[in-house]
Amino acid sequence: MGSLSRRSVLRGSGVAAAAMAVGPLSPALALDRRRVAVLGGGMAGLAAAHELVERGFEVTVYERKALGGKARSIPVPGTARGGRRALPGEHGFRFFPGFYHHIPDTMARIPFGSNENGVFDNLVSAGMPLFPRSGGRDDQNLFGLIPDPRHLATPDAVKRFIVNELLGGNMISPVDATYFATRLVVFLSSCDERRLGQWEQTSWWDFVRAEQRSPEYQTVAARGLTRALVAAKEEIASTRTIGNMAEAFLYSFAGVGTNGRPPDQILNGPTNEVWIDPWVDLLRSKGVRFRSATTITGLQVAGGRITGARARTASGPATIDADWFVSAMPVERVTRLLSPAVLRADPSLEGLRGLVTDWMNGIQFYLKRPVTITDGHLAFLDSPWSLTGILQAGHWTNDFAATYGDGTAVDCLSVDVSDWTTPGILYGKPANRCTKAEVRAEVWAQMKASLEDTGASVLPDDVLHSFFLDPAIKWDPVSRRNSNDEPLLINTVDSWKLRPTARTALSNLFLAGDFCRTNVDLATMEGANESGRQAANAILAESGAGGAPAPIYRLHRPPEWEALKLVDQQLYRLGLKNTFDVG
Repeated sequence: MGSLSRRSVLRGSGVAAAAMAVGPLSPALALDRRRVAVLGGGMAGLAAAHELVERGFEVTVYERKALGGKARSIPVPGTARGGRRALPGEHGFRFFPGFYHHIPDTMARIPFGSNENGVFDNLVSAGMPLFPRSGGRDDQNLFGLIPDPRHLATPDAVKRFIVNELLGGNMISPVDATYFATRLVVFLSSCDERRLGQWEQTSWWDFVRAEQRSPEYQTVAARGLTRALVAAKEEIASTRTIGNMAEAFLYSFAGVGTNGRPPDQILNGPTNEVWIDPWVDLLRSKGVRFRSATTITGLQVAGGRITGARARTASGPATIDADWFVSAMPVERVTRLLSPAVLRADPSLEGLRGLVTDWMNGIQFYLKRPVTITDGHLAFLDSPWSLTGILQAGHWTNDFAATYGDGTAVDCLSVDVSDWTTPGILYGKPANRCTKAEVRAEVWAQMKASLEDTGASVLPDDVLHSFFLDPAIKWDPVSRRNSNDEPLLINTVDSWKLRPTARTALSNLFLAGDFCRTNVDLATMEGANESGRQAANAILAESGAGGAPAPIYRLHRPPEWEALKLVDQQLYRLGLKNTFDVG
């Protein structure tokens, strides 16, 4: 990483060429068609604003809560002492797979101190991941082995790698590992038409035929890997989406399609400090205006265009006027704006109501003493609440105790809860029916059940300094259940047809967000960033402004599987199964 120059990053991403190609605006645009209202200041909105302002547009970003959206860090109120900053909380910990391209490209364009590659240089390798098992099962370093790309070049090679090195005799039995490997080969050799026509309509649980296999196969191959890596529920998640991610992760771990980046990276400090705040500062310096505490409440429509966006602000109701509108809000917020007038102008937007969101929110545990677990990510495969986590202080450039809180917290164990509907082990209740204190106790107990199941003291109770639950989770004492102000889109079976592109039938309304159709095809920072670029490019084309569009990247497509995909294309068109889809 240290030898990578900013120039080489930009050259590799195509940004330098795009920047040089941006020409003057057309006269019409220069006079009165430059104003863009970006409705939402999360990852998609900031990406759209970045690309648009660099191409000469006047951009104003309107945000309801906080810039950065679900990617932001959150100072814990009332915890700063003695000149230190507040303890750093977050919606959930950040994870940057090696196959991300849009996010690193953006980061390399954000200056940060003396970093040669800007914010991009604040990414560091996460270290060895650990999958602690409960009930005395052996803990595993699932992806500790870095495959040679040749191990992924043929069906037999993939099977050998999965059975002999990755899963067989380790996480699950060799028989189950062989079966899982065969199912993965089916997907890898499937043509695009089958992936969209058949696997998009099949759940991952059904695709790997989990119902027919052992409980360990179900826990590890069907459920654990799906929830740990892509935060999706295997019974409802599209096989096309999960399979695409499995392929991307495999090649990323082999160092293919990553531009030389490690397969698993994290930031070297709280997200706002080392990424979001410098990004906002850069955009402000370029002329982007930000309006906070602004909730979009409606869209005014006339003549097939948006004539204004109604908003609720701290000073009262307001109407936002612009030439172009980018809706960069989460899908559950966008659907509230689908008035009869909007749907008459674009009936296809009705499909947004069919998209599904679920909960994946974080809780941070601040520790009085260092604990020894692993430097990398943790995935508690046996935990009812599908917990994942990471110890952060060891990756950060500052001294945690000297920088944050009251000086007695030395680390932060940041944990994501991906299942809020399954009963826990302490109270027999799902997370969405637990108070804040019960969530804390339950998550702690579930981690200890895996970390200390052999009698070792790994996470002693007296090491806990304090905790912070994502404030998006709100407890209602009357209904005795939680609500969630920031859920996550889930790529459910057959949902691709419901997801929009950046363009709408309204000539000046464009959509951005992780619910839009993107190449990465998953509700991630990467997908949100890509969608923001797509919206910016659509405005660039519609407006007639000069200049090159923002670069859009595709996941690595292994050429060695193309011949098998061509065969499968013919089989699919004949209504036949994939060659390897037997048994």
